[in-house]
Amino acid sequence: MKKSPVFKFEFVALMASLMSIVALSIDALLPALPEIGESLNVTTASDNQLLITMIFLGLGFGQLIFGPLSDSFGRKPMVYFGFAIFVIASIVCVTTKNFEVMIIARVFQGIGLSSPRTISIAMTRDAFSGDFMAKILSIITMFFILIPIIAPTYGQFLLHLFNWQAIFNVNLIIGLLIIVWFYKRQPETLEKERRIKFTPAIFITGTREFLRHKEAVALTFVSGFITGSFMVYLSTSQQIFQDQYQLGELFPYIFASTAFAVGFATFTNSRLVIRFGAFQITYIATLAFAVNSLLYVLLFYSGNNPSVHILVLFFLLQFFAVGFLFGNLRSLAMEPLGHIAGIGAAINGFVSTVMAVPIATYIGSFVVDSVLPLFIGFSIFGLLSLGIMLYLKQQRKEVRLANVGG
Repeated sequence: MKKSPVFKFEFVALMASLMSIVALSIDALLPALPEIGESLNVTTASDNQLLITMIFLGLGFGQLIFGPLSDSFGRKPMVYFGFAIFVIASIVCVTTKNFEVMIIARVFQGIGLSSPRTISIAMTRDAFSGDFMAKILSIITMFFILIPIIAPTYGQFLLHLFNWQAIFNVNLIIGLLIIVWFYKRQPETLEKERRIKFTPAIFITGTREFLRHKEAVALTFVSGFITGSFMVYLSTSQQIFQDQYQLGELFPYIFASTAFAVGFATFTNSRLVIRFGAFQITYIATLAFAVNSLLYVLLFYSGNNPSVHILVLFFLLQFFAVGFLFGNLRSLAMEPLGHIAGIGAAINGFVSTVMAVPIATYIGSFVVDSVLPLFIGFSIFGLLSLGIMLYLKQQRKEVRLANVGG
């Protein structure tokens, strides 16, 4: 299929909406974590973080299933199959009285949601390439980020009006409406002649092909470091602002401000990426991510929390940098993988997400009465990411010089 650099608003809105089911299932639940824990007799508050991190575990593993299968059977059937799993897992979540069962159901929610999440990326790669793909992914991410901005407030509204189960139920209704829209309006992007014949070996051959592209592998690791850092914030933000800062009702609004920083950055990226290139912007954003987190550690190394205004300022700067990284890292990694877009998106998403879960779980366990461990984690993984980006920048320079010399 010939790639045509034409902006299609409905396509962008649909892809963002598919991703938004994931965001609603994570961010809308944040204000309800204490109530869910109390309802299921959880005695350790930090255990409530598992309701967030475990859905990411499912997201990671599910991508390995649905991505390769979509290369063989088409994108749309896999979206429907994944959503069906999500529906069943959601019903278990609202009916169980056991915390361990709830955690397992959250994993399966993640497995189901990995389908629309991964396949929206694969469909974007089917339709676009290069810096224009980065532009489209930035716009998709910008629309998608609107959900984390409003989701905690929406979750708190449902919690006050009904109960925590209502959050799951309304998410199901919204998801169903999106799937109907997707069914009615979105054509299949992978024509039958471009599909890969399914064999069990497709997972092995796809992985081998992915590993051939060293830059895609390196960028996937960077994505894992950044996603892990962001996931720590997601899983501890309620604890930080409601427990450490005693802000209670203000939490959804503070969370919305940091989500807005990500959204504004993705919008800015969509305006700049064609002019400056996805790689250069990613390099600068990685540098900013590392420097901002190191500055916080140097200023507040005692472990005493700063005023909430200063903390929010650091978060805004941190996540403004993250906003430039999310779309660009995925776009750069996917660029050489157009011939295996489903498998490529799956492996990229699997590795980055499965890396992120232990990072978030480990660092989150230290975020008890101080925000410092969070920024120490940001610093470590920011520096690791910056080291990889410096290496890739040097590799690209050497390739350019070799081409000029040739």
